Amino acid sequence: MQTKTKGLIIREQTVGESDKLVTALTEDFGLIKAFVRRAKTIKSQNLSATSLFAYSELSLYRSKDAFVIDNATAIEVFFDLRRDIETLSLAQYFAQLCIFLGEEEHPSPSMLRLMLNSLYLLCQGKKSHSQIKATVELRMLTLGGYMPDLTACYRCGTYESDIMYLDIEEGCVYCKDCYRNNAVELPLAVVSAMRYICLADMGKVFSFALSDENMSTLCRITEKYLLSRIDGRLTTLEFYKSIT
Repeated sequence: MQTKTKGLIIREQTVGESDKLVTALTEDFGLIKAFVRRAKTIKSQNLSATSLFAYSELSLYRSKDAFVIDNATAIEVFFDLRRDIETLSLAQYFAQLCIFLGEEEHPSPSMLRLMLNSLYLLCQGKKSHSQIKATVELRMLTLGGYMPDLTACYRCGTYESDIMYLDIEEGCVYCKDCYRNNAVELPLAVVSAMRYICLADMGKVFSFALSDENMSTLCRITEKYLLSRIDGRLTTLEFYKSIT
């Protein structure tokens, strides 16, 4: 049975001489793997619409082993991601996070919207890579079921103090009076930003401001927390960090 959905291509692999297998984050089916027949030929109408980071309307059907895309129409190809290697490598990192944290054939419209918004921002260049990266990491963890408990001090219930501490392993915060060994010290502004990223409306999740120092701290802590929850090697992150 043929169906239509909108999806973002987040991985592509060549199969044989002219076919390819893509992974798409779709509006209706979440993560799917789909074959695109003769997609690598110059005359293929599906070439650009099924390329990496193309957001397209997909016409597909399910074969015995996987979905097959028989027609694709590009909505946005995010061409400006290719303007420099740092921007492209960060987008590739976000795509790998989707594969680690998304669920196959389980709708996740919020994850798709987060990805699309982050790619638009990378193309526009109006927000720093640090802010986009930290926001995507923490919100994607939240969508994947790994949101840290930032509500209040885990021990005494204090909502905020000038300095708070994040326990990476337990995924909770402590106030300055309830410091726990090995917890990471964080300024209140960074904790407030983390709360915002986890809970804000998806359309406003990138709309916050921090000093350069606090933004650097936020970026460091979201990456550290993410790595504590991901079971696998993030090769795209390793590459991104090697060039920045």
